[in-house]
Amino acid sequence: MLRLYDVPAPAKLNLFLHITGRRPDGYHLLQSVFMLIDWCDRLHFEWRRDAGVSREDLTPGAPLPAEDLCVRAARALQQATGCTQGVHIGLEKRLPAEAGLGGGSSDAATCLLALNRLWGLGLNRAQLAAIGLQLGADVPFFLDGRNAWVEGVGEQLSPLSLPPARFVVVKPPGGASTQRIFSSPDLKRDTKTATIQGFAANDSCERLTCEIQSLLDFGHNDLQPVAQALCPDVGHCIRWLQGHGLQGRMTGSGTAVFAQMLQSQDLSDAPSGWTVRECSNMDAHPLLDWCTD
Repeated sequence: MLRLYDVPAPAKLNLFLHITGRRPDGYHLLQSVFMLIDWCDRLHFEWRRDAGVSREDLTPGAPLPAEDLCVRAARALQQATGCTQGVHIGLEKRLPAEAGLGGGSSDAATCLLALNRLWGLGLNRAQLAAIGLQLGADVPFFLDGRNAWVEGVGEQLSPLSLPPARFVVVKPPGGASTQRIFSSPDLKRDTKTATIQGFAANDSCERLTCEIQSLLDFGHNDLQPVAQALCPDVGHCIRWLQGHGLQGRMTGSGTAVFAQMLQSQDLSDAPSGWTVRECSNMDAHPLLDWCTD
C-alpha cells in the first residue's frame, strides 16, 4: 500500500462539560459526553521510502505550525514501533481552530489509524490509544470510535448510544485558547460528580443509551462563562440562536456554540465572518474498523 486518500477526521460536540476537580499535577478532572458529528477534516497519506515525515496544507488560510499534531502523531508512532518508513501528509483543514470541536486531536487519531495501516504495523486500539494519550487527552476518544461518557482527564471512556439528531454549529471569528480558559482564576472547578446511570435509559446493553435532551437539560459547560469573558462573540452566538428559537451552548474549550435542531430552518442571516454548519451526529467513527480491539 503506497497511499491513502480522502481519509476523514470527524469533529465532536460536548453535550455538556463539567469540571469536577483538579489533580496535583494541574490537569483538570472532567465529566462530559463526547458525540461524533459528520463535519470532518480530510487527510491524504503518501508512503515515503525514507523515515521522513512531511505535511502539506491544502486549505488556504493561516498555515499550521510545522510541528502540528499530525506530524507529532506520525513521529510518535515511529518512535513507539521502531518503524523506519515515512509519510507525506496532505491536510484539508475544514474544522475551525480554537472551536472546541477536537479538530487537532481528531487529525492526530486519524493519522495514527491511517499510518498503522499504511506502514503495516498491526497495532490494536489499546496500543494506539496509549500513543494517542501522549499527544492529547481527546485523542483516545477518536481512536475508540464511539460516542462516550468521558471522565478523568478525558481518557476514561464508557461507550454510549445516542439517537440520531441534527445540530447547528456556529463559530465566530474570534477564538480562545484552551490554556487561557483552563488557567483562569474564575473557572469553576467543583461541579458535583454525576453518574452515567443517572441518564441511561437502558443499562443492560453493551452500550448505555441516553436521550440527548436529558443530557442537555441536565448539564452545562463550566468553561462557557470564562470563554464568554475572553471572547464576547460566544454570547452573541448564543443570543442569535435564541432569536431562532434554539438553545445554544458552547462545546468543549473553544468558542463554537451548538444547538439541537428539531426541524430545518433558515439560518442565512448569520453575521458576516461567522461559520454556520448544520450537522448530524454519528453512531461510530468512519474508521472504526481500521484497527482491532
